Formats: sequence, structure tokens, C-alpha cells
Amino acid sequence: MKGIGKRIDQQGQSSVLTNNQFIKMNKIAISILFLMLVGSSVVMGQSRKYISQFNFFQSYYNPGLTGYEGSTLRGFVRNQWSGFEGAPKTMFFSGELDFAEMKGSEDPALMGKNAVGLNLLFDQYGAFDETGLVVSYASRVRLTAKHNLRLGAGVSYTNVRLDGTAMTVEEQADDVLSNYIGGFSDMQIVDVNLGLALTHANYYLSYAMHQVNGGKISSGDDFMEGRPINYIVQAGYREALGNNMAISSNFFFRSQKNLPDNVEFNVKALFMDRFWIGGGHRIDYANNLQAGLIFDKFKLGYVYEFPTNGSYLLPGTTQEFMVVFNLFRKNERRQPDEVLIW
Repeated sequence: MKGIGKRIDQQGQSSVLTNNQFIKMNKIAISILFLMLVGSSVVMGQSRKYISQFNFFQSYYNPGLTGYEGSTLRGFVRNQWSGFEGAPKTMFFSGELDFAEMKGSEDPALMGKNAVGLNLLFDQYGAFDETGLVVSYASRVRLTAKHNLRLGAGVSYTNVRLDGTAMTVEEQADDVLSNYIGGFSDMQIVDVNLGLALTHANYYLSYAMHQVNGGKISSGDDFMEGRPINYIVQAGYREALGNNMAISSNFFFRSQKNLPDNVEFNVKALFMDRFWIGGGHRIDYANNLQAGLIFDKFKLGYVYEFPTNGSYLLPGTTQEFMVVFNLFRKNERRQPDEVLIW
């Protein structure tokens, strides 16, 4: 009996050890997967920044849409893959000024001609910290009684800081990045963004190019081989269904060398001009749920994003918080068919 008890005890201990080893192996596998996902984008010298509420930050992607929603202050925070050290984190702040609205025009979106904007973005991903500043200008030409053609340009300044003590194994093996192991390095890049858009009170269609010069104007340490041009298409439609309900839908497409195309869309319903709910999808990547509140002078938005089953992303969720503050106008309809969000 003692022998049998001893064997059972040994088997139990073996089972516990096996379970512990299995848990550790899972943690190691997830960590390796995370390093591969972060490292693969960094080794190519590029980081794709996702914004699920892209429709609230149209002018960041297209300088031609600067001032499209009037004079505002905007900001958002995005925490991606929550719970994993080194996961991407993004913060964004912007200010837009429509000169026609500042002068008190009754319909500045249609009658105005000029607007300026300032965008500031902070992004952390693995061993890289990126700070980007974009100064933009937009001019518009009235085509019909309800349509404008908007043209815009932006000058961007980007500082990328590399922490050589935090690089992954894959990054350390890279021919370029391996020269910066154990130290800190900085690289500065100046480039240009261009955009044009056809706009209406209820819909828009826009096309833009980011980093038109391909990151060829740079200084500091040369640990990134240029910045590929981004081609961006945005479109949206919105309509009031009555005094207490409206709908909006937005589409986003982005193409960049060495990265898969980024395609996403969202649909929202606005109730009583005070709150909205909706959802979105980033093809082959993630789904999200959206909600927000509208007050007299500002809007608050929240997104809960989770990866699709076939995306091969980490299981952690992503959250976004957004705020938009109007400098001059209130969030109220000026026309019976006006919609207050995109």
C-alpha cells in the first residue's frame, strides 16, 4: 500500500509540474508572438497607427479636410493590446481654426474659404517613441450651392527615439538596428502631406498622400530606411431620419508599401442629438463597439476593440477615448436635416 501511495503521489506531482510547465509555455509563446508582431513592423522602419474613430479625425489623415467641422480642439488616447508590456500606445491632440466661423459666418462650412490646423501625435511601440507635429492649411472652392472642393497641404516634423536597451531579439538581429544596441538614438524627419476632398453637408469623398517625399529629408541617427508614402481614401454619409434620430457611416482605406492594405468602416445611430451607439470593422484585423455623448460644446466618444478570430493578434483588447470641443458653435442643429456627427 505504501508503494501504491508513493506511486500515486509521484503521478500527482508529475501532473502538477506538467500543468505548470504548460502555463509557462503558453506565456512564453504569447510573449514571442507579441515580439514578432511588434518587431516585424519596427524592423521595416514603419509603424501603422490605427484610430477606430477615424471619422472624428478626418483632417489628420487629409489636410484638405482641415476645418471641415468648424473650429475645434480634439484629442484621443488609444491603448492597444492592454496588459502587455511594450504594446502600442497613442495620444493625439489637434486644433483647427476656420476663419469664416471665427468671423461669424452663418454657414462657414459652405461659404468659408480658408482654415488652418495643428496636429500633435505621441506614439509608443516597443523600443520606439515617436512624436509627430503637422501644421496644415486648407482652402476651398464652392462648386455648387451645396458642394465644395477642398485642397490642403501639411508640413510634418517627426522625431523617432530608439531605446537600444529595449529592442527585441529580432530587432537586435537586424542589420541596421544592431548598430544601436544598448544606447539611445534619435532621428528627425521633415515631410509633406497633400489632400483634396469633395464635401457636402451630408457626405464627403477624399484622397490624400502622407510622406510625399518618402522621408528623404532627415537628420540625426539613420536607423530607418525612409518613410514610405501612404495613400489614403476616406468617405462618409450621414442623414437625419427625423427630429430624434440620425445615422452616419464612414469608410477608410490606406495603402503603404510593405504593409497590407488597411480597410475599415463603421456605422452609428445618433439619438435625440445627445448620444450615439454603433460598431465598426477593420478587415482581417478587429471589430469594435462605439458609443458617445454630445453636450452643448463638446463630444465624448469611447471604443472597445477586439481582434477577429482569424487575425492572429494578441488576445488583449484595445480601448479608445476621444473628446472634441467646439471653439465657437454649439452642438445643435441649424437646419432640420443637419446631423451632428460623422
